[in-house]
Amino acid sequence: MEIKTNYILLVEDNPDDVELTKLAFKKNNFANKIINVEDGEEALEFLFGDHPDGVKTNGYPVIILLDLKLPKVDGHQVLKKIKSNKTSKLIPVVIMTSSKEEEDIINGYNLGANSYVRKPVDYKEFVEVVNNVGIYWLAINQPFVK
Repeated sequence: MEIKTNYILLVEDNPDDVELTKLAFKKNNFANKIINVEDGEEALEFLFGDHPDGVKTNGYPVIILLDLKLPKVDGHQVLKKIKSNKTSKLIPVVIMTSSKEEEDIINGYNLGANSYVRKPVDYKEFVEVVNNVGIYWLAINQPFVK
């Protein structure tokens, strides 16, 4: 696998959270393009199918921000598919969800999540969390490049 681009795949069905995430990245001066898919089925099509903006067109994302509570196919199932596929398993996946259920956290890590982050409700806290995620995964972390 080779990460050819510097975009973020945001798997999020809540339009408010999509906008907040984009605003937070912009406010924190991250220039990465954010591509949003709205459900688990679309995420799988993006990564493994013929989605028009998918990996066949754009290459692999530098990181995937994955919500758990998604329509059609839930986030755990998406994560399982990503981490069980030899071409996508090295893409960092950060679960960003409002769930603080211990079972969700354990399942996420058991399925190969690289990080589990709770989305704060407060806007300022949300921006700070996204900033910290961005700093680590986009500036500090060294992605796998072939």
